[in-house]
Parts: sequence; C-alpha cells; structure tokens
Amino acid sequence: MPRKTSPLLPATESLLMAFGDRLRLARFRRKLTAAQVAERAGMVPMTLRNLERGSVGVTIGAYLAVMQVLGVEEDLNLLLKDDPYGRQLQDAKLLPGKPASRKSRAKKTLPNEVSDPRPFNHDEPDAQSGWADEDFLSAESLALLLSSDEKTDKDKKKRTKK
Repeated sequence: MPRKTSPLLPATESLLMAFGDRLRLARFRRKLTAAQVAERAGMVPMTLRNLERGSVGVTIGAYLAVMQVLGVEEDLNLLLKDDPYGRQLQDAKLLPGKPASRKSRAKKTLPNEVSDPRPFNHDEPDAQSGWADEDFLSAESLALLLSSDEKTDKDKKKRTKK
C-alpha cells in the first residue's frame, strides 16, 4: 500500500505536471526511450511514467535521478537561487526602530488623520492619543527614580562606615 502524500494546492499540482512535461520533452529531444531513462535512473518504468505525469507521490530524489540521466541536474541549483520574498522578510527585520506596543498599534491612525485636535502637551502623556504606554517614564518620574537611587547609595555608604 503506498504511503499517503501531503495534499497540494491545484496551482502547485499544475506546476508539478508542467515540470514532468518538461522532463518528458527533454527525454524526447535526447531520443531516449522511457525504458532507457528508467533503467539509468534506477527506477521502474511505472515510476518514470508517474514522474512525467507530475504525480505528487514521486520523491524529489527520483526527479533528481531523471534530471541526472538527462544531464540537467545542475538546474536544481536555480531553485531559490534568488529568493526575493525571503529577502523581503529578512530585510524587514533588519530595519531599525522599536516595534510599537500593543496599545499604540491598536490606536494607530493614518498619516493624514488627526486622532485628537487638541494641542499636544509635553508635560502630560495623553493616554487617549496613544502616545503613552506602559513603558513610558516622564521626566518627573525619572528624576524621582534617580534621586531615590542616590539616597540609597548614600545610606549604603553610611552603613559601611559604621
């Protein structure tokens, strides 16, 4: 009983059938019979027939064996030689910038839209405009943190002197 294969989309199946057709045409151009190619590739003629029909059950190794017999095995190097989609994904991660927090992404507006017509106040973060998030520290809260750190440092020095 043959193993089950993963289902392919119809467009992908047609690509596989077109590839099988191209292999068949390459065999015809070389004036080789199916029996000759199957024997040289180390497979039974039925496998070659399935391969040339684009069957999803034929392994890539069988395709490569036939390509080797036909002298076109180096064409495998052309697959994914240029990977524009993969490069776009990779380059998107390389762009500088901090990813937006969940809150600011949820309240994101279009460039020409104004979410709040009131003038922007730099002293107070406006949670409604999406400017403030959980990572925000105001100048006042930062100053308090720094002064508390200085106090604890002074306290530690006093304790060590005693």
